[in-house]
Order: sequence, then C-alpha cells, then structure tokens
Amino acid sequence: MKKSTVLLGIVSSLFFSNLLLAQETPSNEDLLKRIEALEAEKAKPKEWDASFYGWVRTEYNFDSRQSAYSREMHLNLYPFDEKLDANGKDINATGGSNFLAITSRVGIRFKGPDVWGAKASGNIEADFFGNTELNKSSAGSGSTGLMRLRHATATLAWPKTAVTFGQTWYPSFVADVFPGVANFNTGILFNPFGWAGQIKVAQKLTPELTLSLVAYKDREFQTANATGASVNSATFNSSIPTFHGQLQYKTKTVTTGFGAEYQSLKPVIESAGLVSNEKVNSEMFFGYFKYANDKIITKLYGITGGNLHHLVMLGGFAGYTEPNGQESYKPTKTSAFWVDVASANSKVAPGVFFGYTKNSGVDAGFKNLYVRGASGARVLDDVWRASARVDFKQNKFNISPEIEYTAATWGDLNAQGKAQNNMKDVGNLRAMVRVMYSF
Repeated sequence: MKKSTVLLGIVSSLFFSNLLLAQETPSNEDLLKRIEALEAEKAKPKEWDASFYGWVRTEYNFDSRQSAYSREMHLNLYPFDEKLDANGKDINATGGSNFLAITSRVGIRFKGPDVWGAKASGNIEADFFGNTELNKSSAGSGSTGLMRLRHATATLAWPKTAVTFGQTWYPSFVADVFPGVANFNTGILFNPFGWAGQIKVAQKLTPELTLSLVAYKDREFQTANATGASVNSATFNSSIPTFHGQLQYKTKTVTTGFGAEYQSLKPVIESAGLVSNEKVNSEMFFGYFKYANDKIITKLYGITGGNLHHLVMLGGFAGYTEPNGQESYKPTKTSAFWVDVASANSKVAPGVFFGYTKNSGVDAGFKNLYVRGASGARVLDDVWRASARVDFKQNKFNISPEIEYTAATWGDLNAQGKAQNNMKDVGNLRAMVRVMYSF
C-alpha cells in the first residue's frame, strides 16, 4: 500500500509538471515575434553616441640648411637666403635635426537627438603642437608640446542642406584633396593650411554637386601685423568676416571643384595720431581635382590671389603713406600650384609630390612691406619643392620614410615688392621618418 501511494504521487507530479511546461513553452509564432522585437530594439538608432579616435605620431627630421620653420624645426617652410661671414662662408649652410611627437592627436566624434528635423553631430579634436613659438631670448617661453585646439564643430544635416559652425579647416583647405606627404607641413606654402572660426552652409544641388558658402574669421594663423598692431588685430578690427564660396562635384572616383574668397581686414584703428579707417581688401581664386581608384590616387590644386599670409603662404600686404601721414594698404599677389601622385596599395604605397609658388609683388610706391618671405632688403622670388615617400602600413601601424628638397630664389627687393638683381638660389634637403599608431 505504501509503495503504491508513493508511486501514485510521483506519477501525479510528473503529470502536472508536464502540464505546466506545456503552458509556459511559447509557440514558434511567439518566438518569432520576440526575436523581431529584439532585433528592432537593437537596430533602433541611439539617441546619443560617441567614439574616440587619434594617433601617436613621432617624426625624426634632418635638414641640410637653416630654414624658416614653426615649432622647433618641425614644420619647415623655405630655406633662408645666403648669409656670409667675414670669411665669405655661408652661415645658413648649416644643418640640424630634431625628434618630436607633438603632432600626436586625440579627438571625439559624437551625435545626439535630431534638432528641427536635422541629424545633429559634433567633433572636438586637439594635438600638442602648441600655439606660440619658442622665444630664443626667453627660456621656457612658447607653448610647443602643450595641447592645441584643432577642430570644435557642431553640424545640423538635413537631406539636402547642412549647417556647420565652430572651428575647423579654412574652406580653401579641401579635406578630400590635400597632399599626402609624410611631412607635417602637408604641402604648406603651396596648399592653404589652418583652422578658423566659421559658419558654413552646404547645399546639395544634385547628388554629386554641392554649393558651400562660408563666413569665417582668422584665429591661429592670421595676416601679418602692420606697424603698431597686435597679433590678429587686423581680423579683430574688421566688422565683417571673410566670405567664401565653393562649388564641388564628387563621385566615387572623381572630386573636383573651384571657389573664391573676398577678405576685408583693418590692420590698425589709429595711424599718425588719427583714427584710421584704412583697410586691406583682397580676392582669392582656387581650383582642384582628384582621381582615385583601387590602384592610384592623383591630386592637383592651384590658387592665386592677394594677401594669402593667413593661409601660411607667401605674401601679405604693403603700406603706403597718404598726404595726411596715415598709412593705407594694398595686398601683395601670390600664386601656387601642386600635384601629388600615390599608390592606393593597402600595404606598401609609394608617392611623389611637387609644388611651386611665385611672389608677384604689389603696386609701386609702398613704404612698408608686411609679408611672409622677406628679410630686410631681400625677398623671395619663388619656391619649389619635390618629395618622394613610401608608406608601409600594417593594420593601424604606419612607417613612412620621405626625402624632400625645397629650393628658393632670393633677390633684392624692388619698387613692386618683387625680387630683382643679385638673385641667389638656395636649397634645403630634408630627410625624415614618420611613425604612426592610430586608434
């Protein structure tokens, strides 16, 4: 009897357990609905998202000649003119080298909820290049090695219109079409370079054609200083920003475009003890082309205009004495072009670069010359640069040796701000190795 009771209890427990399991086990239809709900939740865009990026970058540079540079020889511009000592030897025919990691970089990209129907995103980026140069007569001066703001932007993007505001590249620096050189100079003197506070409106006219309008103010790189002016005062004193327009056509393999700028700066507010309303007004025009496929990348760029100093190029403006003793201003004219051809191989990619720039002077009769590329009574006529590199790439690691030669022609300054008589050709050979590890 006892055994029968126990057996009956076990059988009853098994029966009710199976009954409950049958009730709890979902059907195939329920399982599919649950899976679809989970997939939909997973695919749902995040309201907020952020991603970090950057790199550790180290460069070793060797130069055969003294050159105009920025940040402890890191960014070379052009070789200095001949400077003879009492024995007739050229003091500037002396080399140098340096080992720096100040262009290491960190940034964050982020996006948030839509704003007025537009996709909202932003970007903040910094490196350690600093903002001021070492003062050779003051120990511990300069900000080389300290963090420097590069980009700080927010963008609202609708299907055909995008508005960007903050600090980012000068609009004449085309992010899709710039020299692929290993050197941090990024083709400087031949290609515009730098960042500016701005507002940009980009309108898609077709899927391939975009019109961009930009209003910006110089910041880190700016025009030259007139007598009695402080750093960047010409921009601060101006009541209007620089206006830029650009039309770009872009497909999978081709990017091409052209643009123009108008800039009106006010170098000083006081001249000869009187209120000054004198301005330096200038225009600039540029065009570019890029062709890229899975084997080759070819890029071309050309630019011409007045007062290109703020783009880290040759030139600036000249000062003229008016009958009342005040100084008026006119821009000097500069032209430049470059070409860069490189392999698109993902492992070993050789490349070559050539750039040329010409000082075309200014109207005669100036008293002062506020330009890049002049030294006393001597001025640059032209500068050209040729370089060859090889990028060795493995995942996020990159080693790039490069040989670069920069040649400059100096001459006596004439009445039009050009080089004339006693012409002298000088050159600097730079050998470098760049190592980068990106994340």
